[in-house]
Amino acid sequence: MQVVSSGVARRPRAYVRVAGPDAEDYLQRMLSNDVSAGDVCDALLLTSRARVIAPLRVWRRGEGDFLLLTEPELGETVRAHLTRMRIASKCAIELEEHSSAVVLGGTGGIPTRDYGVPAVEVLDEIADAEAADEELERLRILARTPRWGREIDEGILPAEAGLDERAVSFTKGCYPGQEPLSRLQHRGHVNRGLRVLEVEEARQADEVYEGERVVGRVTSAVPGLALAYVRVEVPDGAELTVSGRPARIH
Repeated sequence: MQVVSSGVARRPRAYVRVAGPDAEDYLQRMLSNDVSAGDVCDALLLTSRARVIAPLRVWRRGEGDFLLLTEPELGETVRAHLTRMRIASKCAIELEEHSSAVVLGGTGGIPTRDYGVPAVEVLDEIADAEAADEELERLRILARTPRWGREIDEGILPAEAGLDERAVSFTKGCYPGQEPLSRLQHRGHVNRGLRVLEVEEARQADEVYEGERVVGRVTSAVPGLALAYVRVEVPDGAELTVSGRPARIH
């Protein structure tokens, strides 16, 4: 695999292999996105109430051989949940050991849209990480890409985090959580969404104010920028404050 890059940064991950004659069918019935549509997709493992168990990147490595890339602390959760729900499906589900790096401007790896610029994720082949963590975090914030433990947890609806746009199929067959997701899309709306704020300094969990009213909460921040859940009725030009500092929607 030839990799061309403009910057490399390590990407902590956990990896779950799902392989066997029923692997594709099983994942199609368990995950939120259409794994049969291509070799790589973002997807969610959901409860029946559409709460997020784990965000995933699904990579088809070969016929009946899929690797699920998730957050470091969620590997065993994914393996255990898929194993418990497998019942009669003929597929093996097991953890694998790898290392991941994000290659900005790279080619030849697993495509990723997490950073708003052309990038790939490469397994086991990158020795040196050149890009600073803050640089990668800044790109993630600008791309409004949610991160587990910050923007995503068991209490977040996928639509609030924008995950329905990138990790959900509304046209494929049934999967856990499909009904409430579809109901929300066609009949309802979320009250908040992820917005990028320009602010001199902020910390996770800082409240966002419009005048005297709390309208949001910061989830991630780097100097000069923050990602926050903000009520959808707040317009782009609103005068906001975070910890007494002026802020505006980017």
